[in-house]
Amino acid sequence: MNIAVIFAGGSGVRMGAGIPKQFLEINGKPIIVHTLELFENHNDIDKIYIVMLKDYIPYMSKLVKKFAISKVCGIVEGGETGQDSIYNGLKKAQSENPDDSIVLIHDGVRPWVSYDTICNNIEGVKQNGNAITCTPCFETILMSTTGKTVETVPYRKDTYAAQAPQSFYLGEIIADHDKVRATENRYDNLVDSCTLIKSIGKEAHMVEGNRGNIKVTTPEDVYMYRALIQYRENEQAFGIGSTPDILKQK
Repeated sequence: MNIAVIFAGGSGVRMGAGIPKQFLEINGKPIIVHTLELFENHNDIDKIYIVMLKDYIPYMSKLVKKFAISKVCGIVEGGETGQDSIYNGLKKAQSENPDDSIVLIHDGVRPWVSYDTICNNIEGVKQNGNAITCTPCFETILMSTTGKTVETVPYRKDTYAAQAPQSFYLGEIIADHDKVRATENRYDNLVDSCTLIKSIGKEAHMVEGNRGNIKVTTPEDVYMYRALIQYRENEQAFGIGSTPDILKQK
């Protein structure tokens, strides 16, 4: 099985919105629905699990029905932290699927991941045991512990931005979580699944992602995502650029 676990637990603080950012509507659909449809329409994805704040689960259930997201098999209550929430989603998936299933952990507010990037993640897990979506950094990265002075400047050619999905064998990533959860610090400073497995000494393997796979977190990101949608619509209308993803579906 190839399973997507979609984390949609944000509260929208940085967006400044009255509702969680995953429910902001763009082109008539909440952002979370745009994201879910990418996995719903992918030939290689079998099931989807969503993790979110308890109070919004009934609303999410209505959206799943309204937009006919048929691969959703469960909507799970989140935990105290983002990693606790992802763990809850993984455990739900484990209760219904074999441990050798491939799980793609994805942000509910990353609605522009490409069809090929999802394919690359699945193949990357088969080849290397895990797959971390990355893109090369085009800007210079500065290191500073104070936020006031530059301490080191790594070579730009050696820097990459980690994105999502981040993908693993289901049983293995749950075992990694269990190791971390048994420590005194638990999830402190572990911002994603990549940093989690690196914290216990495991090797993380990179796969190439697509430019534009933004995380919609601020108002500026909303404008950027709207522009990306318009770009895709223009591609399809005039038959230019890359082949629309829908043509890759069987």
